[in-house]
Amino acid sequence: MWSCARISSAVFTTAACSSPSPRAPHLSLASATARVRSGTLRPEAAHHLFDQLLHQATPIPERSLNGFLSVLARAPSSAACRDGPALAVALFNRVSRADGPQVLSPTLCTYSILMDCCTRAHHPELTLAFFGQLLKTGLGVDTIIISNLLKGLCEAKRTDEALDILLHRMPELGYVPDVFSYCILLKSLCNDGKSGQADELLRMMAERKVVCSPDVVAYTTVIDALFKQGNVNKACDLFNEMVQQGISPNLMTYNSVVDALCKARAMDKAEAVLRQMVDKGVQPDNWTYNNLIYGYSSWGQWKEAVRVFKEMTSRGILPDVVTLNSLMASLCKHGKIKDARDVFDSMAMKGQKPDIFSYKIMLNGYATKGCLVDMADLFNLMLGDSITPDIHIFNVLIKAYANCGMLDRATIIFNEMREQGVEPNVVTYLTAIAALCRIATYRCLVQGFCIHGGLTKAKELVLEMMTKGMHPDIVFFSSIINNLCKVGRVLDAQNIFDLTVSIGMHPTVMVYSMLMDGYCLVGKMEKALKVFDAMVSAGIQPNVVVYGTLVNGYCKVGRIDEGLSLFREILHEGMKPSTILYNIILHGLFQAERTVAAMEMFHEMAESGISVDTDTYRIVLSGLFKNSCSDKAILLFKELRAMNVKIDIKTLTIMIAGMFQTRRAEEAKDLFASISRSGLLPSVVTYSVMMTNLIKEGLVEEADDMFSSMENAGCEANSRLLNRVVRELLEKNEIVRAGTYLSKIDERNFSLEHSTTMLLIDLFSSKGTCREHIRFLPAKYHFLGGANLY
Repeated sequence: MWSCARISSAVFTTAACSSPSPRAPHLSLASATARVRSGTLRPEAAHHLFDQLLHQATPIPERSLNGFLSVLARAPSSAACRDGPALAVALFNRVSRADGPQVLSPTLCTYSILMDCCTRAHHPELTLAFFGQLLKTGLGVDTIIISNLLKGLCEAKRTDEALDILLHRMPELGYVPDVFSYCILLKSLCNDGKSGQADELLRMMAERKVVCSPDVVAYTTVIDALFKQGNVNKACDLFNEMVQQGISPNLMTYNSVVDALCKARAMDKAEAVLRQMVDKGVQPDNWTYNNLIYGYSSWGQWKEAVRVFKEMTSRGILPDVVTLNSLMASLCKHGKIKDARDVFDSMAMKGQKPDIFSYKIMLNGYATKGCLVDMADLFNLMLGDSITPDIHIFNVLIKAYANCGMLDRATIIFNEMREQGVEPNVVTYLTAIAALCRIATYRCLVQGFCIHGGLTKAKELVLEMMTKGMHPDIVFFSSIINNLCKVGRVLDAQNIFDLTVSIGMHPTVMVYSMLMDGYCLVGKMEKALKVFDAMVSAGIQPNVVVYGTLVNGYCKVGRIDEGLSLFREILHEGMKPSTILYNIILHGLFQAERTVAAMEMFHEMAESGISVDTDTYRIVLSGLFKNSCSDKAILLFKELRAMNVKIDIKTLTIMIAGMFQTRRAEEAKDLFASISRSGLLPSVVTYSVMMTNLIKEGLVEEADDMFSSMENAGCEANSRLLNRVVRELLEKNEIVRAGTYLSKIDERNFSLEHSTTMLLIDLFSSKGTCREHIRFLPAKYHFLGGANLY
């Protein structure tokens, strides 16, 4: 996976070699750290080092370990190691889980580094897992740990929980958030497109509603997000507010403003901001000028782009490859291909090497002008520079040759591209279509355009296919419509549907049903009905599947009466409803708390000869308990048993939960005892229902016995069961027993659920009501009672 020079044999001596004694751990780690910094440490060599450290059974110095992990966590991707953070976590787990003498004593700093690694590697679930492990160690937490926890929650898209910790949990526990903590939340909200919430949080800081005032980074984060989301006026107001607060904008702030103004075509205002920042002593950089050059280039003002470029160089700011690419693109766009080539050739003199985008801009410029010889020469120059052409470069070449009628050459380029392992995309197929006129190619193109929004191009290709005697059928389009509807893109599906009609195709009842289902999934019943009416107008008779689709849609949005009306229409049309359709209606009626109507429907179903399946019985029993009709549920259950209806463990679990819910604990226990006599085995969900309800009833000893029975039966307790039991015991003030089950969580290496962790903090922190009983918890949790937890 990774490749680099081997790490020296002085550090990694194999067991088979007859060499001097192994080097001390801190020396080995120091050497490995140097390799990380130079970008030559490969994963297999790192694992070999840690195997050696384990073999030596010598404690690893915490400072050396933390230094190594910290450097690895921030190592840029290289040919030797593409993912330093992931490797750091893997190495730590390798050592911490190994058998034999423990050589690792992780500190608070170690866990902080590991949490940061997980977030950087985009594995926030591991960040939270390491936080859970840290809580078990009793090491406590500090500012950096909390910051890494907030980053992990934000990376996991659990921003609301992070915000709750920031604004409520941290102050309750005596920890005062700093501006860095707030900036983590501000950045996350902005990245999630919630600039409004970010602005509210920033104003809380500015108006002193929280303990921390915003700095330039906090303001810049929100200003940049507002600009990117199109709230230009609000962003400008916030910028002015920041200045009025006495906070001076920095380079990033100004660059954000300049970038937004350029994209909004307010080039005069962008130039004014440039002058303002220079007057304030903030020197513009490449990015500042790149924005201006790109802005002028985008709006066709290439002369202004050249002027800004000259101003940039006169200030002693060396243009980078992005600057030069923007300038070349502007010149090529306006036919100044010779001037663009001069800029390209000047790159080397300016200390820059053309990248693949530089070549793409120039190749496209030559292709547009029809200069195929110059284009071919430049392509060969690119290959000589060891730059591998990508799909976009090949597309430029294929299109240029195809447009000039050189179809043989276009076909050769197309085949060469595939031989080099570059897969064609939809643009490739479009430009090569004159040379590769086959139905499979057309279908691929049409599907690509349909899925990615190019409906006009799709229609053109379909018409072109038809003129060549190739006629796509409705089955081809129905698969596209179905896939779009399943992912909620029903408007795109509607456009494809309209396309099929416009080219003279006749959608089937199945296609209409797919489109209706798509609208039902997003709750747009009126749109679904319009499709239904269009189907009837087209002379297509709806079937039971179509009606079932609409009924299900009505039930999901709570419009049960309209669902029932449609159901009756099915009967009126002489169609026989299916079991699935009856189940949909029954579930909808119970959800709407219309128990009488649901039971009438249930009896009607049986009397009509419709097959009643296990799902039906579960819906009815669950619905009766939900609507406080426990006697009817129990009576029905007895009738099912008397009729020898096959009852599964899910149905029995519903009955047990319902009996506990209605304070029939003894009957629930009797029913549980009958499971084995029925030839069934309780599931972990069944045991969970029993244990949690026994605890609620105050029968904690019976709950303990139930857990023992579960283990003896070979049913493994899962994390969810144990966390629920711990919470129920804590709610009942059964601290000692809660401690016992916390130990079971630790023994199985399960993680504490967030709600469990928060309940422990609420009860046992310095302000908790059970702080004096914390001694009954495992020792790992005693730090919760500290007065200065953070």
